[in-house]
Amino acid sequence: MKKIISLILATLLCVACFAGCGAAPAQESETPDSMALILSGPANDQGWNAVAVGGMEATAAQYNLKTTIMENVEIADMESAYRQLAAEGYDIIVGHGYQFGEPAAKVSAEFPNKFFMATESASQSENMASYVMACEQGAYIMGILCAGMSESNIIGVLGGFEQPSITKELEAFKLGAKVVNPDIKVLEIYINSFVDTNLGYEAAMTMIGQGADVVYQVANQAGNGAIKACEEKNVYCCGNSYDQNSIAPAHVLSSTVYNMDQVMLTAVGAMLDGSFKGGVYNLGMDKKVVEIAPYHDLEGVIPQEIRDLITDSCAKITSGELVIPVIETPTK
Repeated sequence: MKKIISLILATLLCVACFAGCGAAPAQESETPDSMALILSGPANDQGWNAVAVGGMEATAAQYNLKTTIMENVEIADMESAYRQLAAEGYDIIVGHGYQFGEPAAKVSAEFPNKFFMATESASQSENMASYVMACEQGAYIMGILCAGMSESNIIGVLGGFEQPSITKELEAFKLGAKVVNPDIKVLEIYINSFVDTNLGYEAAMTMIGQGADVVYQVANQAGNGAIKACEEKNVYCCGNSYDQNSIAPAHVLSSTVYNMDQVMLTAVGAMLDGSFKGGVYNLGMDKKVVEIAPYHDLEGVIPQEIRDLITDSCAKITSGELVIPVIETPTK
């Protein structure tokens, strides 16, 4: 009987040991080795999302990270997108745009060993940071350029959504335009979309119909429709986020350019070297995060005094001598 009891106890002990070994959670790597990017539109939009993809690719190459992209994520699904990617094991999760901020901060509390990030947001947590590009600096320069090229003294600007990250650009655009011509009329339309190119097209057509002869867009992929409208009506325009001259080479004078590789390399570098702290970080021309695209073949049509004013203004912004105010509430 004693032998039987001993045999049973030994068997139970072995089973318990094996069960315990099988139940042990996998240990997460201390050094992040993967990165996910969440976008509100398509990755190949030739603008806002494309620069984020380029930034992720540069960062992944620099730090040998495996990556994934989640495209066309609606506002209502942003929180679940962060949660899904964190649960799948991605160490660094980036949402590109203002509306990703609050979802990132909320989900970050559920995954304290992951890093979360959003661009153009004001949200933060212990393991989540927002990296804000000084987009208002580029928009101010585009205002100078558009006003300097206008013959009708009427120019137009369209924004995606009326939210702080977009409004600050439209307001800075108006300030820049009035440096050239205090009496210039600036038409503005918020189209409530970042992806509907038809809405961008229609908004530009409306402003052109009201006399605008130069148009600037701040509407991501939807803004490409505005560029097409300008090309169709033989009106000059300026692009956003990316050098968009290739969309309409005879009509896109210049573009604001956001160097997301610099933003992501800065953020991920801090995550990897242990210096990361949650917060809101602002990056602009002084860090080469915001730049102005070349004029390409259209340089000759831009008055020399406007080109000189743009060069001088960029230098002063970079040095800190000229500070462009951040206005997040629309003015009329």
